[in-house]
Amino acid sequence: MTNKDFIIREIEAKDNEELANLVRSVILEMGAPKVGTAYEDKATDQMFETYQKDKAKYFVVEHQNKVIGGAGIARLDDFQGNTCELQKMYFLPVARGKGLGAQLITVCLDKAKEFGFENCYLETLPYMEAAVKLYKKYGFLNLDKPMGNTCHYSCNVWMIKKI
Repeated sequence: MTNKDFIIREIEAKDNEELANLVRSVILEMGAPKVGTAYEDKATDQMFETYQKDKAKYFVVEHQNKVIGGAGIARLDDFQGNTCELQKMYFLPVARGKGLGAQLITVCLDKAKEFGFENCYLETLPYMEAAVKLYKKYGFLNLDKPMGNTCHYSCNVWMIKKI
């Protein structure tokens, strides 16, 4: 498989169920808690609708008509400042190790810049080591405490990048 076999596109309403199952399966696979994570978010079941707002966009990675990953950006909730959040970045095992995460981060950061955001914030878990490594490679820096209000109180790795 080459990266030509994978399509990065904007989310469509028909992706909701497949994407919700993907997010929850990856959270369970990683041993992450169900509470205080995207597992219990209402938005996880309505990803298309969630991103139909100003300065928000979600992208999926598709392979052979199957959604195998995704990530989005949106304004960071309850935060004064021109900062967006990289949200709900998850990949099924078939999509990992192929450079798709890097491609998706680039797509999201380009869109964030187009929207006029100055910073990009994210939250993750320490045992999502490949993700943390990728974020650091992209210039995300660790923070001592969370920003805004993501409602993901189980996530205790907070990072930010100037864009």
